Amino acid sequence: MELLIDIVLLGILGITAIAILWTRHLFVATMLAGAYSLTSAALLVALDAVDVAFTEAAVGAGISTVLMLGTLTLTRRREKAHRRIGAGPLLLVVVTGAMLIYGTVDMPAFGDPNAPAMQHVAPEYIAGTRDDIKIPNIVTAILASYRGFDTLGETAVIFTAGVGVLLLLGRRREEDEEPGTRRPERERDA
Repeated sequence: MELLIDIVLLGILGITAIAILWTRHLFVATMLAGAYSLTSAALLVALDAVDVAFTEAAVGAGISTVLMLGTLTLTRRREKAHRRIGAGPLLLVVVTGAMLIYGTVDMPAFGDPNAPAMQHVAPEYIAGTRDDIKIPNIVTAILASYRGFDTLGETAVIFTAGVGVLLLLGRRREEDEEPGTRRPERERDA
């Protein structure tokens, strides 16, 4: 049953990705991207990676969608017609995909207790959580302590994206004013 759920979720991800590629309406593409992230979070929950699923739901489906919607206020509703895409980009995607698949050949089986990460890294994290950090939840301890710089980096990226969108929205409002007209002081400060 678990395998069936994983296959269905992967199928939904594939269909959503194809729909994102085919649509020319930018609002629809943004909503589909949010749905893709939320489906990815559901797949991660099915794979018992709840902490990663939480991050994907918050950042991918939540904040990123809001930032893209804010960005849409600066653009047109539909994508401009574009030239035909040559074989170069398609070849690049196929080669990159083949390299990624080739890189997974030597990976241990999913959940293998004899995997190198389970032999060296995991016991160290478990012992360190109990002895050094003294946080009862191992996942929280790993994210807050051992992977603290990763979490800080992710937070900095989201903050930077948010500030960028706010700066773009602020600049747009000033450009929309007609030349030679001045707003009253009360409106300018608001």
